[in-house]
Amino acid sequence: MQFKVPQFLEIEDKIFGPFTFSQFVYLAGGAGLCYVLFKLLGFLFGAIPILLVAGFALALTFYRPNSKPLVNMLESAVKYSMQDKLYIWKRRKNKNFKKQESLASKEKEGAMDQNNIRLTGSKLQDLSWSLDVLDLQKEDKNQ
Repeated sequence: MQFKVPQFLEIEDKIFGPFTFSQFVYLAGGAGLCYVLFKLLGFLFGAIPILLVAGFALALTFYRPNSKPLVNMLESAVKYSMQDKLYIWKRRKNKNFKKQESLASKEKEGAMDQNNIRLTGSKLQDLSWSLDVLDLQKEDKNQ
């Protein structure tokens, strides 16, 4: 027994002529809002709001950034602006800023080990990596 497997699941059905249901709702809603603005404000004062509403309705209907509906992008933007954000690092200007700069410059120049040998950043990285590897090997042997 053979079954037909649905294909093209991402394509919406065209219900109102060449428009899907959501496209028709955006166009009809935009046209209705433009008509209300025209009746309330008249043509002279309502021209700019009518153009803005019509442009937004057309963008919702036809503009697809990254092959996704514009509504998805607007929804993501609203969610992002409403959610809490975690800031890991903020630069603060305080009285100890000069001290921090001098410490940072000393670290850039290189640290000194017990034998007064200058250690650069890459040597320090290599040393810390080798210590991490040795620690992991000791843990594996103990288990």
